[in-house]
Amino acid sequence: MSKERIAFGKEGESMAANFLKGLGYKIVCLNYKTKLGEIDIIARDKDTVCFIEVKTRQSDRFGLPQEAVSWRKQLQVSKTAVIYLKENNLLDKKARFDVVSALNSDKGLEFSLIRNAFELSESYAY
Repeated sequence: MSKERIAFGKEGESMAANFLKGLGYKIVCLNYKTKLGEIDIIARDKDTVCFIEVKTRQSDRFGLPQEAVSWRKQLQVSKTAVIYLKENNLLDKKARFDVVSALNSDKGLEFSLIRNAFELSESYAY
């Protein structure tokens, strides 16, 4: 992946965090990493822990950004989320998986939020 694409994605994640703050989310962590994977944003939406995948695209030529959250990516995010919940003694808290889509337009990046975008992978037990 080119440096420009990486920078564009990081900029999208930063702007997505600000977008979420505007919706009332409290950002807890950016780019949480474990040996199993990474979660772009971890936030609180009232009493719910939200694990948020951000997808940023220059255009919709190859599909909408949110369509890039594959089953494999969902599994990786699910596993990483369980580690976070265990490490922080939050297994008894409500949690969900959201996706923020950022698509470049004439007006700059336009964001949309998909709450409860996917469920915890059934094939991963803790």
